[in-house]
Amino acid sequence: MNIITRFSPSPTGYLHIGSIRTALYSWLFARSKNGKFILRIEDTDIVRSSKQYYKQHIIDSMTWLGINWDYGPYYQTNRLNRYYSIIDYMLKSNIAYKCFCTENRLKVLRQSQLINKVKPKYDGHCRNIKHISNSSINYVIRFRNPDNGYVVFNDLIRGDISFSNNEIDDLIILRANSMPTYNFCSVIDDYDMGVTHVIRGEEHINNTPRQINILKLLGMNLPNYAHLPILLDINGKKLSKRNKSNNIMYYHNNGILKEALLNYIIKLGWSHENKEIFNLKEVINLFNLNKISKSPIKFDVNKLLWYNKYYMNNLSIDYVISNFIDYIKFLNLNFDRNIKIKDLLKLTILRCNTMKEIIDNYHYLYSNKVNLNPNYLNNLDIKDKLIFINVFKDFLLNLKESNDWSVHKIRNILDQVFLNKENKKIFYQLLRFAITNSYVSPPLSQIIYIIGKFNIINRIENVIKLIKK
Repeated sequence: MNIITRFSPSPTGYLHIGSIRTALYSWLFARSKNGKFILRIEDTDIVRSSKQYYKQHIIDSMTWLGINWDYGPYYQTNRLNRYYSIIDYMLKSNIAYKCFCTENRLKVLRQSQLINKVKPKYDGHCRNIKHISNSSINYVIRFRNPDNGYVVFNDLIRGDISFSNNEIDDLIILRANSMPTYNFCSVIDDYDMGVTHVIRGEEHINNTPRQINILKLLGMNLPNYAHLPILLDINGKKLSKRNKSNNIMYYHNNGILKEALLNYIIKLGWSHENKEIFNLKEVINLFNLNKISKSPIKFDVNKLLWYNKYYMNNLSIDYVISNFIDYIKFLNLNFDRNIKIKDLLKLTILRCNTMKEIIDNYHYLYSNKVNLNPNYLNNLDIKDKLIFINVFKDFLLNLKESNDWSVHKIRNILDQVFLNKENKKIFYQLLRFAITNSYVSPPLSQIIYIIGKFNIINRIENVIKLIKK
């Protein structure tokens, strides 16, 4: 069998963690079997899919993560004539029928069923209507689901699943606005595109018997189905699509490496022994639907940060530098071109979980706009101010005269200038403040080296001016 899988998101919002997991598992399964992977945009919900940037967001997100497709992207709105043709055949074959029920009737029906503790479903009111005199009345088209028997299918993750046909209502396949529905289009697309394995979230399990019945009554081949476990937040609630932190590009925008995100998403339901770190090539060789969990999985952002810190410290420094530069460009930062990025990263990645943390916590290393808080200086008496000015001038003189700009040399200058001073600790504190506008930082000699001779001299001269004031 030539394996073909697909990822078929609806462009009704940003891609979230669960969607990307579906795409990734479908892609991995196809690649593990030397098969093909299709990207299909299910955009027939015109009202909710009206924003073009959602479609572009899908493509951008998958491109960033490296989940490439062999065919597509296909758009369902480009296939309307195909759907209309099938629906016309279904009407003529009595597989489908026109439903003229008003929204108010359906609302009253549902309320009555709930009051009587009956499972809400369409009651088949229009099933046997052959003709209606007023042709201007709006209608939808419903699939005539079989009345009797069972739908049984073997889920490749969960085993045999069974549904009674008398519990399944007649699915709307064409809306009143003449747009076909997701459940119907998806069935036709899967058949036309030769999809052999439909891998999707467990929330689609209830759609499966309807889709199987449509395929069977149309005489079409059935794909294999695999339904992934639901994703929960850290509190055990279903992961919300509305939460911006579940949007895939949120993690790109907050300095997460794609390798870390992919590795963590792979582990959200699939495992191999006790191994934590995977690259995609490894997973392609190991991936199997049998290893996917049936139980709900919690998404823990702290575990994702752990992965990201691991990858920042274990990928090649040149690769991390390349990603860091791209991130700087994405943020449109005014980054000092003279800053030694490799040294900056070597100093900070052990202390930070993301590139955003580096940007936020070490801005004084790459930007000359260090706005000093004068409050600390105002608390110094005149005598101390004069002492500090003289010591800082001595430090500057040593920096200017030195042709050797290295961490070792800078450390020697610091020792030489401050070693015998009684209030050495205060001098170091004020120097750190002058350079970083903070009393906490990595070793002074390292940050002085990274910031560069010219910038350091400017910063200390600015502090001397502030002290004099």
